[in-house]
Amino acid sequence: MAYQFSLNEFRPHMREWDQNEWLPIDKLRKSAELGFGGLYTPTEKGGTGLSRLDTSIVIEALAQGCVSTTALLSIHNMVVAMIAHFGNDDQMHAFIPDLVSMKKIGAYCLTEPNAGSDAANLETRAQKVKDYYILNGTKSFISGGGESHVFLVMCRTGGVGAKGISCLMVEKGSEGLSFGHKESKMGWNSQPTRQVILEDCKVPARNLLGSEGIGFNIAMSGINGGRVNIASCSLGGAQWALEETLRYTCDRKQFGQPIADFQNTRFELATMASELLSCRLAVRMAAKAMDDKQSGSDTNDSHIPVSSLCAMSKFLATDRCHNIIDRCLQLFGGYGYLKDYPIQQLLRDTRVHRILEGTNEIMKVIIAKDLIDKHIESHISRNFTKTTSNNGLPNDKSSEHLKEHTSAAYSS
Repeated sequence: MAYQFSLNEFRPHMREWDQNEWLPIDKLRKSAELGFGGLYTPTEKGGTGLSRLDTSIVIEALAQGCVSTTALLSIHNMVVAMIAHFGNDDQMHAFIPDLVSMKKIGAYCLTEPNAGSDAANLETRAQKVKDYYILNGTKSFISGGGESHVFLVMCRTGGVGAKGISCLMVEKGSEGLSFGHKESKMGWNSQPTRQVILEDCKVPARNLLGSEGIGFNIAMSGINGGRVNIASCSLGGAQWALEETLRYTCDRKQFGQPIADFQNTRFELATMASELLSCRLAVRMAAKAMDDKQSGSDTNDSHIPVSSLCAMSKFLATDRCHNIIDRCLQLFGGYGYLKDYPIQQLLRDTRVHRILEGTNEIMKVIIAKDLIDKHIESHISRNFTKTTSNNGLPNDKSSEHLKEHTSAAYSS
């Protein structure tokens, strides 16, 4: 259903939306009629209630019609799910119905001019005055900026660091809320990107999501899923590019034969198909791990932390899929460079996937940290077992050794 919808409603208009920088709100609302406005928001809270695994499949299918529009839809879904998870009954009643129907669009506001990868050091501040919060600050690179209706704004209500951050739902039309100019971008042109500017912006205290001080946890709760979502968008773009390239290389003739008959072409097609499959499996594995963690079941035989699985899938899929599309363009030759063909737009639209939801360099930091922490934990555990007494309890000497070993391991 999602794939057919993307072919009928997204793909015929993708080039026009890109060239005219047009946000297709009518198509987004039409997609919401099929349940795409609240994909993994639980049914009891008004959503479709899909698993993260099913959501990944849907997003890949939709991206085969328009990567840019599907990416905005995935961000909107992240916002809806965060409100559904952390919001109280009054907040869910006030926001969820219009968001799920996409009568209103949600935007995620974390990044700032001076706080990108180092998001915990954001500067936007909210001061509570009676029944309102007064916000001051600027958010950058906000997808849907100026067109969205509900902005999840991460802001500082306390001291420095992550524990001083809270999350406020800022509604379009709020006093003191304005937007910067629409950014002129390489890709993702079917969705506007603007700064969100908060100048003594007045927000009702009832719009605080959760409680003060948990905003960074709220922000990070959506990030793992966001990484799987954007990786799924890359899968869809690469799948479409590969299919177009198969068609082209079988039709295009040089030296009296289809270029698909040349060994180099065949090897390239085989390699790209194999790489795409490996990326898809990594993304699906991460999505399944998220589902298992949420349900409390433990089927993660690899024992890799979910955060690492999501980072690995995002890193692999966004990097490899962009490379696949680039190689598809190479097989198209000069035609691939023309805007008459979709390959160049797929290349432009998927390039930013290696930057957003945490840069791929940050993905490597997360993966490496989890690997090293797991190694240290395992090493300490083995040494602890060796130094315990016969009755299974550590003696004074072994306890002292464990403390020394732990201190040395974490200071190195």
